[in-house]
Amino acid sequence: MKREAPLSFAETGSFAEPAPDCALCPRLAEFRAGNRYALPGAHNAPVPAFGALDASVLILGLAPGLHGANRTGRPFTGDWAGDLLYPTLIRHGFASGNYCESADDGLHLNNCRISNAVRCVPPQNKPTPQEISACRDFLVREIAAMPKLRFILCLGRIAHDSALRLFGEKAKAFPFAHGAVHRLSARNLTLCDSYHCSRYNTNTGVLTQEMFDSVFVRLAAELRAG
Repeated sequence: MKREAPLSFAETGSFAEPAPDCALCPRLAEFRAGNRYALPGAHNAPVPAFGALDASVLILGLAPGLHGANRTGRPFTGDWAGDLLYPTLIRHGFASGNYCESADDGLHLNNCRISNAVRCVPPQNKPTPQEISACRDFLVREIAAMPKLRFILCLGRIAHDSALRLFGEKAKAFPFAHGAVHRLSARNLTLCDSYHCSRYNTNTGVLTQEMFDSVFVRLAAELRAG
């Protein structure tokens, strides 16, 4: 991966989610417009992050799923990935309440926030590099507005690579691997990795519940250690 200059995190407190009709990515805007006809009851707009900006942990996914977050308007809500993620968060103390596959289920996140590298649902769940780059400024401003942030948990290689690009780090210096922990010099942050909690990864055995649990066990221990 080509090294990029680190982006500026100086404008703390200036974060705002993309507008409902964000036009930065023409292909995603066109797909979103089509979904408003095909799925009239769905959210069909950039999906905002979930959780408080004063959290210590940012969980970073790739993009909303068509019938998950794009439908419900909350990251990882309404599809298989959320069925695995949210009960795991509850089990390890990172969330409270009941997950009911709905943005109004009353679920509360504890000291963590969930976001995506790309805010809009992409065709075939595959954003292009240009779309990832176009949406990166929202992630930059989001991180800048999180003064207590200490850990970024990347769900999947693309989220991992996108996070590294934020800080101008070389991929070969911080290789993606399930359970890996990378200490970054920027803002004294720690980057943690997990395979994405997708149905494909769980059905093929790439990710098991035990493997996913182990990531959060270690993350909770790191937080307690200070």
